[in-house]
Amino acid sequence: MGEAMVLTEPHVELDNVSKFYDAERRLHALHEVTFGVDSGEFVSIVGPSGCGKSTLLKIMAGLDKPSSGEVKFKGGPVRGPHSKISMVFQAFGLFPWRTVLENVEYGLEMRKAPKVERRKVAREYLEMVGLGGYEHMYPKQLSGGMKQRVGIARALAVEPEVVLMDEAFSAIDEVTAEVLREEVADIHNETGKTFVLVTHNLAEAIEMSDKVIVLSSRPAKVKKILPVCLDRPRDRTHSLFVHMHRDILHLLKEELENTLTRHKLKEVKQLQDLHDMEAGENAHTPRRPSVLTSETLHTLNKTSSAQE
Repeated sequence: MGEAMVLTEPHVELDNVSKFYDAERRLHALHEVTFGVDSGEFVSIVGPSGCGKSTLLKIMAGLDKPSSGEVKFKGGPVRGPHSKISMVFQAFGLFPWRTVLENVEYGLEMRKAPKVERRKVAREYLEMVGLGGYEHMYPKQLSGGMKQRVGIARALAVEPEVVLMDEAFSAIDEVTAEVLREEVADIHNETGKTFVLVTHNLAEAIEMSDKVIVLSSRPAKVKKILPVCLDRPRDRTHSLFVHMHRDILHLLKEELENTLTRHKLKEVKQLQDLHDMEAGENAHTPRRPSVLTSETLHTLNKTSSAQE
């Protein structure tokens, strides 16, 4: 008799997460999103523009609440910002009045860590992202790539188990982005932390991830989860890489076509509803001319004269 398989719970799990932006539940952003992220995994989330990827990431971080469903960290519910989950923002999110060092130690400061300890930790992570010696500079003195390195160092300084990255490489030039991707991949490999990246860049998703989660158009739901079975470092010209890129692109094109079709059908339905409304009005109200033609005026004049 073989050994029983041991099932481990996901590091982070989303269970039927839905999100509405209004009380009338008309603006539907996410629909019953369910997936798990295992400890140490690097997962990318892709989907059509505006489908709710960033909203989903904020809910995972505890910065926003789902309308229904639940996010779990190690089996426990996430109902607000979590000490073991940190986030790297697309627009850097640095405080302009704080130095590089002060920005990195901000999370530790909020946790009441002693100044000596938080400075030591902040310097260690600035070294890790290649910004040793820039501690006393201000954000306005940094390039986009350097600002994002500060953001990554700040996210790591609080010693999270899960790092969420929202379009972390999209606001910088491609050369710098490629260098940063390599650095993040090294950090992931060295620390064993769990990473979740939201991105529009399909090659980036395949290059960095253990699996790619493809979302549908709004309201977003999981369309497909694709494991990336390629050795690292990955070659973008490899036939399997190219094939996977093509498959994900096809899935996203399907969503775009479905969205366009839905919009067309909605327009047709709205036009039909208008015709039905007009037909209903005509059936229940006396006919009256909508335009006063010469014939209509003549008839009205004759009726008026007869009454007099």
